[in-house]
Amino acid sequence: MSHTEIAKTSYNEQILNQTSQLDDNLFTLDNRMKSAKNEEIIAPTLNFFQDSWRRLKKNKGAMISFFVIILILIISIFAPFFAPHDPNAQNPAWSNLPPKIPGLEHLSWFNGMSVNRGGALIDSYEQASVPEGVYYYLGTDSLGRDLLSRIIYGTRISLIVAFAAALINLVFGITYGIISGWVGGRVDSFMQRVLEILSGIPNLVIVVLMLLVMRPGLVSIIITIALTSWITMSRVVRAQTIRLKQQEYVLAAEVLGQPVYKIMLKHILPNMMGLIIVQVMFALPSAIFFESFLSFIGIGIPAPNASLGTLISDGYKTFRFLPHLMWYPAAVISIIMLSFNLLADGLRDAFDPKMKE
Repeated sequence: MSHTEIAKTSYNEQILNQTSQLDDNLFTLDNRMKSAKNEEIIAPTLNFFQDSWRRLKKNKGAMISFFVIILILIISIFAPFFAPHDPNAQNPAWSNLPPKIPGLEHLSWFNGMSVNRGGALIDSYEQASVPEGVYYYLGTDSLGRDLLSRIIYGTRISLIVAFAAALINLVFGITYGIISGWVGGRVDSFMQRVLEILSGIPNLVIVVLMLLVMRPGLVSIIITIALTSWITMSRVVRAQTIRLKQQEYVLAAEVLGQPVYKIMLKHILPNMMGLIIVQVMFALPSAIFFESFLSFIGIGIPAPNASLGTLISDGYKTFRFLPHLMWYPAAVISIIMLSFNLLADGLRDAFDPKMKE
């Protein structure tokens, strides 16, 4: 073999080796790209509240409660549009009428019929000379007032009391708890002793004394409920403030010379916002129940206005003969309290990082 042929053969072998090495490199690069693509995070980045909302949507009970609360709030806010009659309009001639709903006359409960003293069925609407086309979907009370309209307006009053008390609860509870937890020392000890004294007095005693001093009404009930409802919130906020002020990012903010109010607004409050929301959601049904209890014992909303507690109290007096006067407002307040409690449970699980799947 000549030198020229030997050189060509060597050159061809080098070309083949380089081609093979290039193929190996391309294959390795392709595998690396596929591996990187497989390891790429496909899910979008979520912040704390977005992730909490994603987990809350998986809780069916909490979501149903959420939509029930929204529906009740809409009906309460726009009560004049949903109420079929004036809630305070009295017509004694049409008193204690049974429920009657057009299209449901085939159901004995909604056909406007009642039983007289002789045990016979009578048409109460015809006997009371109610004009044709006038219906009371849930009946009337002893003064001839529409029960459905009074329930709608009573629900609005109960919700106003609850949300106003919750707002005061937020302002006083958060402010008191943050100051106590942040300052610490003797100031914290003194503020906690004050809370212990307030919590040692029964709530009912404070409320009754305040209502005796103040004029009975919506404002006085809101103030009296708010006087005692913020204690639990302040204790929760204080405990979280003591825990958070020892974190590195808070210490770094102090070293960098940030004002205290900025540290509170940017570092302390955002990190306890989930717990505050849950606490407020649990406080709302408690305020509704407490207001209903006050109205039930006769020291709540004065006449002619009514809350759910007032309606239950009025229906309780004639429960043996006209049970629907108490059943309907009792059912409404039960649904409201159950919905708030289920939603609060769902929010607590959604905001808790330990509950992540």
